Amino acid sequence: MSITVVFFLGLFIALIGVIPPGLLNMTAARISLKEGPGRGITFSSGVCLVVFIQTYVAAIFARYLSNRPDVVEILQRVAFVIFVLITIYFLVIARSQKETKVKADVRSKRSRFFHGMFLSALNVFPIPYQAYMTITMASFGWMNFERTSIITYVTGAAMGTFVMLYFYIFFFDKIKDKKFTSQKNMNYSIGIITGVVALITFINILKEM
Repeated sequence: MSITVVFFLGLFIALIGVIPPGLLNMTAARISLKEGPGRGITFSSGVCLVVFIQTYVAAIFARYLSNRPDVVEILQRVAFVIFVLITIYFLVIARSQKETKVKADVRSKRSRFFHGMFLSALNVFPIPYQAYMTITMASFGWMNFERTSIITYVTGAAMGTFVMLYFYIFFFDKIKDKKFTSQKNMNYSIGIITGVVALITFINILKEM
């Protein structure tokens, strides 16, 4: 598979994971509103550095698992149950979520780069998400676990995260009053994405039976 394709696969998959308004992209947007786009970009750079490391760890873990099909089979079933539970949780929470307006307040003006690294490190979801996605793509023959392929994919994932954060930084002021930026719709968005991942996992399980 061409490394260009692998790069864009990494970019697209990371992009999907960051589309729903969440802690990282909303914080980047708020920093941009309060302190200017430059500080928002600095924050996003810190986020993307950690995402690069997390995705690399996930790919290495996936490479190890690819040699253990029995373990992968068990993890697929565990992942399916987890994604279903997460989907149900966010859809139920969204139904009872009160609408709140997004404020532009931020905390202290400390180094935004390390602020981004810190918040991104707290978000460990990309590791299991990317591990599962890389295993799935490898099973379809869309990528392999050679060093060049992994580095290309990881770089694409970091770039995809940055692209979406960049979008929030420069366009949030125009969309902050839109309905889809409400907490309720954030939860719906996350629930839909995890639901789609659960469906893909279920299809893969059926194919292997």
